[in-house]
Amino acid sequence: MPVDVLSGDGGLSLLDLFLKADFVVKLVMLVLVLISLWCWAIIFEKFLRLGRLKRKADIFEDSFWSGGSLDDLYDRIDNRPSDPMQTIFVSAMREWRRGSALPNSTKDGLKASFQQRIERSMDLAILREMVSIEKGLNFLATASSASPFIGLFGTVWGIMNAFTAIANEGNTNLTVVAPGIAEALFATALGLVAAIPATIAYNKFSNDLNRYAGRLESFAGEYSTILSRQLDTKD
Repeated sequence: MPVDVLSGDGGLSLLDLFLKADFVVKLVMLVLVLISLWCWAIIFEKFLRLGRLKRKADIFEDSFWSGGSLDDLYDRIDNRPSDPMQTIFVSAMREWRRGSALPNSTKDGLKASFQQRIERSMDLAILREMVSIEKGLNFLATASSASPFIGLFGTVWGIMNAFTAIANEGNTNLTVVAPGIAEALFATALGLVAAIPATIAYNKFSNDLNRYAGRLESFAGEYSTILSRQLDTKD
């Protein structure tokens, strides 16, 4: 009768596979479990945060394009921007107000530099916000590529120990061989459990963040056009 090495009478549960494994294989398994847990924490945080950012961007754009006064909108937000799009708007408005208060800021020779300062302030705001939003993606990328190799290392080490034990006992019976091989392969399985969700999540979030960054850049470009038009009418 075949022996079930994973469960059942005379078999090994997943916990047994861990407890009976070599110290190095145990360490590999623990590292992979921690990597997997951290990946899932990043996945949930990114999923919730991106959904929240998209909703706030929708609300702000509705207010921005409602036809109301942009000065009033700025006064309502001022030092309390709650999402990247508001931060971009506030940074541009601050530069606009500072520049407008300077003498001769609307003369032809200074208009170009004034406009450049506004655009630069929005570009820097986009860069800062995207750096903050993208935190954790590098870990997902590293986990997706490194976890299978970490698991493979544990498997190779475990199989080496299993064959050494077989040689010492001089017994190649399946009941002797199977548990050691199962312990070793368990490390590879854990590596794949960590790597597969990390790979899928990294690809999805990278695409979502690229679209969101494009949305911020489009807003900055449209807002820059509005301010440029107002600057041309200020003489």
